Amino acid sequence: MEKSKVIGLVSAMALVPAFASAAEDGHPTYAKEVSRILQDNCQICHQPGQIGPMSLMSYEEVRPWAPLIQMKVAQREMPPYQYDRDVGVQHLKNDWRLSQADIDTIVDWVNAGSPMGNPEDLPAPKQFPDVGEWRLAAELGPPDHLIKSTPWDVPANGQDLWWEPQVDSGITETRCIKAVETLPSVAAHGSTHHANSHFLVQNEKGEWVTYGRLSEFAYGKLGEKTPEGACRTAPANSKVEWSIHYYPDGKAVKDDQVTVGIWYYDEEDNFDEKTAYRQDLRLYNLDGGGDYLIPPHGTLMTQGFHSFDHPVRIDSWQPHLHLRGVAMSMEVFYPETGRRETLSQASNWNAGWNHSHTYEDGYQPLIPAGATIILTSWFDNTENNPRNPDPDQWVGAGQRTTDEMSHAWIAVTHLDDEGYQKLLAERQERDQRMVSAGDR
Repeated sequence: MEKSKVIGLVSAMALVPAFASAAEDGHPTYAKEVSRILQDNCQICHQPGQIGPMSLMSYEEVRPWAPLIQMKVAQREMPPYQYDRDVGVQHLKNDWRLSQADIDTIVDWVNAGSPMGNPEDLPAPKQFPDVGEWRLAAELGPPDHLIKSTPWDVPANGQDLWWEPQVDSGITETRCIKAVETLPSVAAHGSTHHANSHFLVQNEKGEWVTYGRLSEFAYGKLGEKTPEGACRTAPANSKVEWSIHYYPDGKAVKDDQVTVGIWYYDEEDNFDEKTAYRQDLRLYNLDGGGDYLIPPHGTLMTQGFHSFDHPVRIDSWQPHLHLRGVAMSMEVFYPETGRRETLSQASNWNAGWNHSHTYEDGYQPLIPAGATIILTSWFDNTENNPRNPDPDQWVGAGQRTTDEMSHAWIAVTHLDDEGYQKLLAERQERDQRMVSAGDR
């Protein structure tokens, strides 16, 4: 939002009284309702030292921003999670979207004058991980294994930069990955645009060849957990090849390192490595990954088609576009029936936030052998796109932030016919139980 508009909103807010009687009139208050919504959904970023542009840890900090908060949540721009609510699979892990009830509460609260209410209704303060702490550690404890990129100096200013070192993984025993998280350094948190890593192993000739993706980090993304019954392998005696994209943010960082943390399955998880299905994380391109140009003041749509000769389960889907990208969808086409089904869609794309949309267990899309995954991206290079830095430019595919990209990161569990039919039968049984319970 333009600075003048924000100042206007804050100035207007100063004229609105905080009605003490709002609770008596049936309106929500900060102490009883709104503080809990902000605590559960906003304060993780909006606190001192974190990436939010203002702190929202107390009523005194929140109230001047109340009109802006109301507008952002009503338009579903905050919390930032670009995933459509009215199409595709809606059962997601780590879903940042506010419920309609929470949105209505905030809107009603601001319309009532943003009252504080009774301080005795305030919840206890919530503890959040500091910048530089593992986000998955609260649930899983510290990582079992760490892999660091080699040090590199990030300049304060300049164009896009890439650092692509190879390092020994330090993994001495082949294991199944339970979870993985990529952590930029605290100093370069703002300039680390993305950090990809994959394993290298030696072939029979002694050559180092790509084995599989370890992790993909982009700004705004949390870690990933491998779903039950699947194994993403960490191979012994391997190397890790990094591709780290820095975009200088005005702060020089000497000897910067990015770290990947790995959590392994252990005996307590009751995990059977022998019966687990292979899972991998891959980049799925659209239009070959780069054969397109977006004209000045123009728009573009790209598509990609992918199929498998065996049944698969899609565990997560992460669109990746840049500043002219506005939306992406993932569909499946069933050739035997001619039916086309939307699995997921992310409209109002924002390159500042890269979410891996992870489906809840039991709701991951099951794709039969021979079906085709259709990925579609839309780009807007006109002045109507508020994130477009220059609509007068031709924009092609490339690695720079001002170039475009058109791909999706998809985690796939590779099944056999027996596994596919078993999962299908479990879901049909669950759905029948739900229908029966609804009838009662």
